[in-house]
Amino acid sequence: MPFPLPRRSLLASAAGAALLVGCSAGPEETEESAGGTPSATERARARGAQESNGLLVRYDAVLAVHPALAGLLGPLRAEVVRHVEAFGGREKTAPSPTASSPTASAPVSSSPTSTAPAAPVTEKDALVGLAGAERALADRRAAELVDVPGELARLLASVAAAGAAHAYLLTEGTR
Repeated sequence: MPFPLPRRSLLASAAGAALLVGCSAGPEETEESAGGTPSATERARARGAQESNGLLVRYDAVLAVHPALAGLLGPLRAEVVRHVEAFGGREKTAPSPTASSPTASAPVSSSPTSTAPAAPVTEKDALVGLAGAERALADRRAAELVDVPGELARLLASVAAAGAAHAYLLTEGTR
């Protein structure tokens, strides 16, 4: 008998969290290259945190327009926050929220010019859009993991797998 969607969401979130346990920065990830510039590993970690923050912006934009989706999206969004932290980043929030802005309390990526995308009008379109964003990011991370050392490769693989699971759950939410 298949599980109801919220339970599967929680199971996927728990599985993703379990995969992240043990993924920590080792000496290879913290060393700087000669000349004091960030290493390729440090740049990959920063990019991972920034991309996960960008995904949080999308989740928050959808939740601001479609609060009824909170039961489905809440656990997935919480896992994306853990991804930001696993990459060594922090969830960033907008500096001065205004009551009229649907994304006022939304985290923003570290890019100074990024803004929250407009959430689609229908819940189904919003879920499809989030699923597409999760899938695209998971694919980029899976492709990148072959170019980074051990611990970071394992982290990228874990987060890519979680993103693929999120995409599946979001797609199931549209049926």
